[in-house]
Amino acid sequence: MTTLVIAEHDNASLKGSTLNTVTAAIQCGGDVHILVAGHNAAAAAQAAAQIAGVTKVLHADAAHFADGLAENLAEQALAIASAYSHILAPATAYGKNILPRVAAKLDVSQISEITKVDAPDTFERPIYAGNAIATVQSSDAVKVITVRSTGFDAAATGGSAVVESIPAVADSGKSAFISREVAKSDRPELTAAKVIVSGGRGMGSGDAFKVLEPLADRLGAAMGASRAAVDAGFVPNDWQVGQTGKIVAPQLYIAVGISGAIQHLAGMKDSKTIVAINKDPEAPIFSVADYGIVGDLFEIVPQLVAELG
Repeated sequence: MTTLVIAEHDNASLKGSTLNTVTAAIQCGGDVHILVAGHNAAAAAQAAAQIAGVTKVLHADAAHFADGLAENLAEQALAIASAYSHILAPATAYGKNILPRVAAKLDVSQISEITKVDAPDTFERPIYAGNAIATVQSSDAVKVITVRSTGFDAAATGGSAVVESIPAVADSGKSAFISREVAKSDRPELTAAKVIVSGGRGMGSGDAFKVLEPLADRLGAAMGASRAAVDAGFVPNDWQVGQTGKIVAPQLYIAVGISGAIQHLAGMKDSKTIVAINKDPEAPIFSVADYGIVGDLFEIVPQLVAELG
């Protein structure tokens, strides 16, 4: 039994979600191999080789892998799929784009966003916006699985796996990379941040989010938002935390002016410590909060910043 992890990377380094996926792969049992398909991605392959628990890194290098086009990456995974009992990828936009194609071509059912491995053929995944956990047992010859990174600790480094170059499949010709617009920020990336300060509809406007900036600065935090705040146009949609946004599990999550709709809770309730600030004492957010402050956020947040100073 051998598990293949499809690495998410930028050709220079691995994304943190790959480390969480390796942890899940190790729990599946057997050897763990990582596929690094990219262009001039030797540095990413070497980084993968240093992950503890990984026994082999497969490095496929070609220009048409440079931008992570799912059609090409899926074909590369399929070219070696027969050697594996499990094929895993992070449940990010990257992994969610690749693995359904792999599962369809293999004619197996994908198991999405697992948070626990009970046995090599049995997994747990959240359903109903995280309000229930489904236990899924698969009899497929190859288990194709996306892994919710918040459900698994990041794998340690210190490994010394062998890096093996493998032939790259031909360009599928089904898609072409045109351009990429990347949001630039001096703050930590939302899904990797250890501290997140999020605002909701209770902020009232986009300008009001500036009240949260000093707090985020003091804590070295990323900034997030509820879907209601995003839909209202207060902040960009890449700030959205929730079932239809980003799933996060930081050490500290501060929810300001967020009522706590079920869709938002699904995206952040695994945070280690949750602090809620809301003027409504009946707000659902308080049901998951470790600490709650009832009051006017425009008074409380500046006071909190002053205390931290």
